[in-house]
Amino acid sequence: MLIIDGAQGEGGGQILRTSLALSICLGKPFRIINIRANRRRPGLQHQHLAAVKAATEISSARVTGAYRDSPQLDFNPGTVTAGNYHFDIGTAGSTSLVLQTLLPALLLAPARSSVVLQGGTHNPLAPPFEFMQYAFLPVINKMGAGVKVVLKRAGFAPEGGGCIQTSMVPAAHLQRLDIIERGEILQRRAEVMLANLPMHIAERELAVIARLLSVPDKDTHITTDTKAAGAGNVVSIVIESANITECFSAFGKKGLPAESVAEIAVKEAQRYLDAGVPVGRHLADQLLVLMALAGGGSFVTMQPSLHTLTNIRVIEFFMATTFTTEQIGAGVWKISVDH
Repeated sequence: MLIIDGAQGEGGGQILRTSLALSICLGKPFRIINIRANRRRPGLQHQHLAAVKAATEISSARVTGAYRDSPQLDFNPGTVTAGNYHFDIGTAGSTSLVLQTLLPALLLAPARSSVVLQGGTHNPLAPPFEFMQYAFLPVINKMGAGVKVVLKRAGFAPEGGGCIQTSMVPAAHLQRLDIIERGEILQRRAEVMLANLPMHIAERELAVIARLLSVPDKDTHITTDTKAAGAGNVVSIVIESANITECFSAFGKKGLPAESVAEIAVKEAQRYLDAGVPVGRHLADQLLVLMALAGGGSFVTMQPSLHTLTNIRVIEFFMATTFTTEQIGAGVWKISVDH
Protein backbone atom coordinates (compact mmCIF):
# COMPACT_ATOMS: atom_id res chain seq x y z
CA MET A 1 0.00 0.00 0.00
CA LEU A 2 1.30 3.45 -0.95
CA ILE A 3 1.78 5.84 1.98
CA ILE A 4 1.05 9.49 1.17
CA ASP A 5 2.04 12.34 3.49
CA GLY A 6 -0.85 14.78 3.44
CA ALA A 7 1.29 17.50 5.02
CA GLN A 8 3.84 17.67 2.19
CA GLY A 9 4.22 20.73 -0.01
CA GLU A 10 1.04 22.80 -0.21
CA GLY A 11 -0.53 20.38 2.27
CA GLY A 12 -4.17 20.87 1.28
CA GLY A 13 -7.10 18.79 0.13
CA GLN A 14 -5.72 18.49 -3.41
CA ILE A 15 -3.30 15.82 -2.20
CA LEU A 16 -6.28 13.70 -1.15
CA ARG A 17 -8.26 14.34 -4.35
CA THR A 18 -5.33 13.53 -6.62
CA SER A 19 -4.62 10.37 -4.62
CA LEU A 20 -8.26 9.28 -4.88
CA ALA A 21 -8.39 9.98 -8.61
CA LEU A 22 -5.23 8.02 -9.38
CA SER A 23 -6.09 5.22 -6.98
CA ILE A 24 -9.38 4.44 -8.71
CA CYS A 25 -7.84 4.85 -12.18
CA LEU A 26 -4.87 2.58 -11.49
CA GLY A 27 -6.38 0.21 -8.94
CA LYS A 28 -3.72 1.13 -6.38
CA PRO A 29 -4.63 1.22 -2.68
CA PHE A 30 -3.15 4.00 -0.56
CA ARG A 31 -2.99 5.35 2.95
CA ILE A 32 -2.84 9.10 3.46
CA ILE A 33 -1.53 10.37 6.80
CA ASN A 34 -1.30 13.87 8.30
CA ILE A 35 -4.32 14.96 6.27
CA ARG A 36 -4.29 18.77 6.00
CA ALA A 37 -2.08 18.79 9.12
CA ASN A 38 -1.06 22.44 8.73
CA ARG A 39 -4.55 23.83 8.19
CA ARG A 40 -6.47 25.82 10.76
CA ARG A 41 -8.85 22.90 11.06
CA PRO A 42 -6.83 19.79 10.09
CA GLY A 43 -8.13 16.42 8.99
CA LEU A 44 -11.01 15.47 6.73
CA GLN A 45 -13.81 18.01 6.48
CA HIS A 46 -17.20 17.77 4.84
CA GLN A 47 -15.92 18.71 1.38
CA HIS A 48 -13.20 16.05 1.47
CA LEU A 49 -15.53 13.38 2.80
CA ALA A 50 -17.85 14.08 -0.14
CA ALA A 51 -14.99 13.31 -2.55
CA VAL A 52 -14.13 10.13 -0.62
CA LYS A 53 -17.76 8.98 -0.68
CA ALA A 54 -18.09 9.61 -4.41
CA ALA A 55 -14.81 7.84 -5.24
CA THR A 56 -15.86 4.94 -3.01
CA GLU A 57 -19.20 4.55 -4.76
CA ILE A 58 -17.94 4.54 -8.34
CA SER A 59 -15.15 2.06 -7.53
CA SER A 60 -16.74 -0.12 -4.81
CA ALA A 61 -13.76 0.73 -2.61
CA ARG A 62 -13.04 -0.47 0.93
CA VAL A 63 -12.34 2.51 3.17
CA THR A 64 -11.36 3.11 6.77
CA GLY A 65 -10.91 6.47 8.48
CA ALA A 66 -13.63 8.32 6.56
CA TYR A 67 -14.99 10.52 9.32
CA ARG A 68 -14.92 14.22 10.25
CA ASP A 69 -11.49 15.50 11.39
CA SER A 70 -9.84 12.15 10.62
CA PRO A 71 -6.04 12.60 10.15
CA GLN A 72 -5.66 9.32 8.22
CA LEU A 73 -7.53 7.42 5.51
CA ASP A 74 -7.03 3.96 4.01
CA PHE A 75 -8.52 3.55 0.54
CA ASN A 76 -8.58 0.26 -1.39
CA PRO A 77 -10.41 0.60 -4.73
CA GLY A 78 -12.31 -2.05 -6.64
CA THR A 79 -13.39 -1.84 -10.29
CA VAL A 80 -14.71 1.44 -11.63
CA THR A 81 -18.30 1.15 -12.82
CA ALA A 82 -19.82 3.52 -15.35
CA GLY A 83 -23.35 4.62 -14.57
CA ASN A 84 -25.68 7.37 -13.45
CA TYR A 85 -24.60 8.91 -10.16
CA HIS A 86 -25.99 11.56 -7.83
CA PHE A 87 -23.95 13.05 -5.00
CA ASP A 88 -25.08 15.73 -2.57
CA ILE A 89 -22.21 17.45 -0.78
CA GLY A 90 -24.66 18.85 1.73
CA THR A 91 -22.82 22.17 2.13
CA ALA A 92 -21.44 24.89 -0.14
CA GLY A 93 -18.44 22.62 -0.77
CA SER A 94 -17.26 22.70 -4.37
CA THR A 95 -19.01 20.52 -6.94
CA SER A 96 -16.07 21.18 -9.29
CA LEU A 97 -13.56 19.60 -6.91
CA VAL A 98 -15.65 16.47 -6.44
CA LEU A 99 -16.05 16.23 -10.22
CA GLN A 100 -12.28 16.64 -10.57
CA THR A 101 -11.84 13.54 -8.40
CA LEU A 102 -14.21 11.35 -10.42
CA LEU A 103 -13.60 12.57 -13.95
CA PRO A 104 -10.36 10.74 -14.86
CA ALA A 105 -11.69 7.30 -13.89
CA LEU A 106 -15.07 7.78 -15.58
CA LEU A 107 -13.33 8.96 -18.77
CA LEU A 108 -11.47 5.65 -18.85
CA ALA A 109 -14.54 3.54 -17.99
CA PRO A 110 -16.06 1.17 -20.60
CA ALA A 111 -19.36 3.05 -20.99
CA ARG A 112 -21.00 6.46 -20.67
CA SER A 113 -21.75 8.01 -17.30
CA SER A 114 -23.70 10.92 -15.92
CA VAL A 115 -23.04 12.64 -12.63
CA VAL A 116 -25.36 15.05 -10.84
CA LEU A 117 -23.63 17.01 -8.08
CA GLN A 118 -25.31 19.25 -5.52
CA GLY A 119 -23.45 21.78 -3.39
CA GLY A 120 -21.43 24.87 -4.20
CA THR A 121 -21.14 25.72 -7.88
CA HIS A 122 -19.44 29.06 -7.20
CA ASN A 123 -16.96 28.70 -4.36
CA PRO A 124 -14.15 31.29 -3.99
CA LEU A 125 -11.67 28.55 -3.03
CA ALA A 126 -12.33 26.32 -6.07
CA PRO A 127 -12.81 26.50 -9.84
CA PRO A 128 -16.28 27.97 -10.49
CA PHE A 129 -18.73 26.50 -12.98
CA GLU A 130 -17.68 28.93 -15.73
CA PHE A 131 -14.05 27.81 -15.51
CA MET A 132 -15.10 24.19 -15.95
CA GLN A 133 -17.42 25.06 -18.82
CA TYR A 134 -15.17 27.37 -20.82
CA ALA A 135 -11.58 26.46 -19.94
CA PHE A 136 -11.12 22.99 -18.47
CA LEU A 137 -13.62 20.68 -20.17
CA PRO A 138 -12.96 21.90 -23.76
CA VAL A 139 -9.30 20.98 -23.28
CA ILE A 140 -10.25 17.54 -21.94
CA ASN A 141 -12.52 16.97 -24.93
CA LYS A 142 -9.53 17.58 -27.21
CA MET A 143 -7.97 14.52 -25.56
CA GLY A 144 -10.68 12.29 -27.05
CA ALA A 145 -13.40 12.46 -24.39
CA GLY A 146 -16.87 13.93 -24.67
CA VAL A 147 -17.86 15.83 -21.53
CA LYS A 148 -20.75 18.27 -21.19
CA VAL A 149 -21.76 20.17 -18.07
CA VAL A 150 -24.97 22.07 -17.39
CA LEU A 151 -25.67 24.45 -14.53
CA LYS A 152 -29.11 23.57 -13.19
CA ARG A 153 -28.98 25.93 -10.21
CA ALA A 154 -26.29 28.21 -8.81
CA GLY A 155 -24.95 27.57 -5.32
CA PHE A 156 -22.96 30.22 -3.46
CA ALA A 157 -21.38 30.13 0.00
CA PRO A 158 -22.53 29.75 2.66
CA GLU A 159 -25.91 28.31 1.63
CA GLY A 160 -24.79 26.04 -1.22
CA GLY A 161 -27.74 24.20 -2.74
CA GLY A 162 -26.46 24.48 -6.31
CA CYS A 163 -26.63 21.71 -8.88
CA ILE A 164 -24.63 20.73 -11.96
CA GLN A 165 -25.30 17.85 -14.34
CA THR A 166 -22.42 16.27 -16.22
CA SER A 167 -22.52 13.72 -19.03
CA MET A 168 -19.37 11.84 -20.00
CA VAL A 169 -18.51 9.86 -23.11
CA PRO A 170 -15.27 8.03 -22.28
CA ALA A 171 -12.17 8.05 -24.43
CA ALA A 172 -10.86 4.75 -25.80
CA HIS A 173 -7.48 6.22 -24.93
CA LEU A 174 -6.68 9.71 -23.72
CA GLN A 175 -4.68 11.48 -26.40
CA ARG A 176 -1.47 13.33 -25.66
CA LEU A 177 -1.94 17.07 -25.32
CA ASP A 178 0.65 19.72 -26.18
CA ILE A 179 -0.31 23.36 -25.64
CA ILE A 180 2.76 25.42 -26.46
CA GLU A 181 1.38 28.61 -28.03
CA ARG A 182 -1.71 30.63 -27.22
CA GLY A 183 -2.22 31.85 -30.76
CA GLU A 184 -4.18 34.92 -31.82
CA ILE A 185 -6.70 36.25 -29.33
CA LEU A 186 -10.10 35.89 -30.99
CA GLN A 187 -12.41 37.35 -28.35
CA ARG A 188 -12.54 38.85 -24.87
CA ARG A 189 -15.89 38.58 -23.18
CA ALA A 190 -17.30 39.12 -19.71
CA GLU A 191 -20.13 37.45 -17.82
CA VAL A 192 -21.71 38.30 -14.49
CA MET A 193 -23.86 35.88 -12.51
CA LEU A 194 -26.26 37.36 -9.97
CA ALA A 195 -28.30 35.38 -7.48
CA ASN A 196 -30.92 37.34 -5.57
CA LEU A 197 -29.03 40.63 -5.86
CA PRO A 198 -29.88 43.94 -7.60
CA MET A 199 -29.01 44.36 -11.27
CA HIS A 200 -26.92 47.51 -10.72
CA ILE A 201 -24.15 45.35 -9.23
CA ALA A 202 -23.61 43.54 -12.52
CA GLU A 203 -23.88 46.76 -14.52
CA ARG A 204 -21.16 48.42 -12.44
CA GLU A 205 -18.89 45.38 -12.74
CA LEU A 206 -19.27 45.20 -16.50
CA ALA A 207 -18.58 48.93 -16.82
CA VAL A 208 -15.21 48.44 -15.11
CA ILE A 209 -14.30 45.48 -17.32
CA ALA A 210 -15.33 47.33 -20.48
CA ARG A 211 -13.13 50.27 -19.49
CA LEU A 212 -10.05 48.34 -18.36
CA LEU A 213 -10.07 45.48 -20.88
CA SER A 214 -11.85 47.15 -23.81
CA VAL A 215 -14.61 44.54 -23.90
CA PRO A 216 -17.44 45.73 -26.20
CA ASP A 217 -21.04 45.71 -24.98
CA LYS A 218 -21.97 42.90 -27.39
CA ASP A 219 -19.50 40.63 -25.61
CA THR A 220 -20.87 41.20 -22.11
CA HIS A 221 -23.63 39.17 -20.53
CA ILE A 222 -25.63 39.13 -17.28
CA THR A 223 -27.25 35.95 -15.93
CA THR A 224 -29.65 35.95 -12.99
CA ASP A 225 -30.64 32.95 -10.90
CA THR A 226 -33.68 33.42 -8.69
CA LYS A 227 -33.72 29.70 -7.76
CA ALA A 228 -30.48 29.92 -5.77
CA ALA A 229 -30.77 29.29 -2.04
CA GLY A 230 -28.94 32.50 -1.14
CA ALA A 231 -27.36 35.61 -2.60
CA GLY A 232 -24.24 35.51 -4.74
CA ASN A 233 -22.23 37.27 -7.40
CA VAL A 234 -19.41 36.09 -9.66
CA VAL A 235 -17.61 37.94 -12.44
CA SER A 236 -15.98 35.87 -15.20
CA ILE A 237 -13.65 37.11 -17.93
CA VAL A 238 -13.19 34.71 -20.82
CA ILE A 239 -10.18 35.00 -23.14
CA GLU A 240 -10.70 32.95 -26.30
CA SER A 241 -7.56 32.36 -28.36
CA ALA A 242 -6.78 30.29 -31.43
CA ASN A 243 -5.46 27.33 -29.41
CA ILE A 244 -7.13 27.63 -26.01
CA THR A 245 -9.77 29.44 -23.97
CA GLU A 246 -9.07 30.68 -20.44
CA CYS A 247 -11.42 31.96 -17.76
CA PHE A 248 -10.73 34.22 -14.77
CA SER A 249 -13.24 34.88 -12.02
CA ALA A 250 -13.78 36.97 -8.91
CA PHE A 251 -16.50 36.73 -6.29
CA GLY A 252 -18.58 39.41 -4.67
CA LYS A 253 -18.77 39.53 -0.91
CA LYS A 254 -20.41 41.75 1.66
CA GLY A 255 -18.55 45.03 2.05
CA LEU A 256 -16.58 44.70 -1.20
CA PRO A 257 -17.71 47.23 -3.84
CA ALA A 258 -18.80 45.84 -7.20
CA GLU A 259 -16.03 47.83 -8.89
CA SER A 260 -13.40 46.11 -6.72
CA VAL A 261 -14.75 42.67 -7.60
CA ALA A 262 -14.40 43.47 -11.30
CA GLU A 263 -10.90 44.85 -10.79
CA ILE A 264 -9.76 41.61 -9.14
CA ALA A 265 -10.90 39.60 -12.18
CA VAL A 266 -9.35 42.12 -14.57
CA LYS A 267 -5.97 41.98 -12.81
CA GLU A 268 -5.85 38.20 -13.08
CA ALA A 269 -6.86 38.28 -16.75
CA GLN A 270 -4.34 41.04 -17.50
CA ARG A 271 -1.55 39.11 -15.77
CA TYR A 272 -2.33 36.18 -18.08
CA LEU A 273 -2.42 38.38 -21.18
CA ASP A 274 0.87 40.06 -20.28
CA ALA A 275 2.60 36.71 -19.73
CA GLY A 276 1.82 35.62 -23.28
CA VAL A 277 1.34 31.98 -22.22
CA PRO A 278 -1.53 29.69 -23.25
CA VAL A 279 -2.23 27.99 -19.89
CA GLY A 280 -3.04 29.95 -16.74
CA ARG A 281 -2.04 28.80 -13.26
CA HIS A 282 -5.39 27.29 -12.29
CA LEU A 283 -5.77 25.35 -15.52
CA ALA A 284 -2.20 24.08 -15.13
CA ASP A 285 -3.24 22.36 -11.89
CA GLN A 286 -6.23 20.73 -13.55
CA LEU A 287 -4.38 19.24 -16.52
CA LEU A 288 -1.61 17.34 -14.71
CA VAL A 289 -3.42 14.11 -13.79
CA LEU A 290 -5.04 13.66 -17.20
CA MET A 291 -1.80 14.36 -19.06
CA ALA A 292 -0.02 11.74 -16.95
CA LEU A 293 -2.78 9.20 -17.65
CA ALA A 294 -2.50 9.99 -21.37
CA GLY A 295 1.14 8.93 -21.26
CA GLY A 296 2.62 12.32 -22.00
CA GLY A 297 2.05 15.93 -22.85
CA SER A 298 3.30 19.45 -22.30
CA PHE A 299 2.12 23.00 -21.87
CA VAL A 300 3.54 26.49 -21.39
CA THR A 301 2.39 28.45 -18.36
CA MET A 302 3.47 30.96 -15.73
CA GLN A 303 5.75 30.04 -12.83
CA PRO A 304 4.30 26.91 -11.22
CA SER A 305 2.61 27.44 -7.88
CA LEU A 306 3.37 25.34 -4.80
CA HIS A 307 -0.04 23.78 -5.41
CA THR A 308 1.10 22.62 -8.87
CA LEU A 309 4.47 21.34 -7.66
CA THR A 310 2.81 19.36 -4.86
CA ASN A 311 0.35 17.84 -7.31
CA ILE A 312 3.25 16.78 -9.52
CA ARG A 313 4.95 15.03 -6.58
CA VAL A 314 1.82 13.06 -5.76
CA ILE A 315 1.33 11.96 -9.37
CA GLU A 316 4.95 10.83 -9.65
CA PHE A 317 4.50 8.80 -6.47
CA PHE A 318 1.57 6.89 -7.99
CA MET A 319 2.90 6.46 -11.52
CA ALA A 320 6.10 5.64 -13.37
CA THR A 321 6.05 9.17 -14.67
CA THR A 322 8.51 12.04 -14.64
CA PHE A 323 7.51 15.69 -14.92
CA THR A 324 9.93 18.35 -16.11
CA THR A 325 9.46 21.99 -15.14
CA GLU A 326 11.70 24.29 -17.14
CA GLN A 327 11.88 28.06 -17.22
CA ILE A 328 11.98 29.13 -20.87
CA GLY A 329 11.56 32.88 -20.50
CA ALA A 330 10.89 35.72 -18.09
CA GLY A 331 8.06 34.36 -15.94
CA VAL A 332 7.36 31.66 -18.53
CA TRP A 333 7.67 27.94 -17.81
CA LYS A 334 7.17 24.71 -19.72
CA ILE A 335 5.79 21.68 -17.89
CA SER A 336 6.19 18.29 -19.58
CA VAL A 337 5.42 14.72 -18.60
CA ASP A 338 6.65 11.47 -20.11
CA HIS A 339 6.64 7.84 -19.09
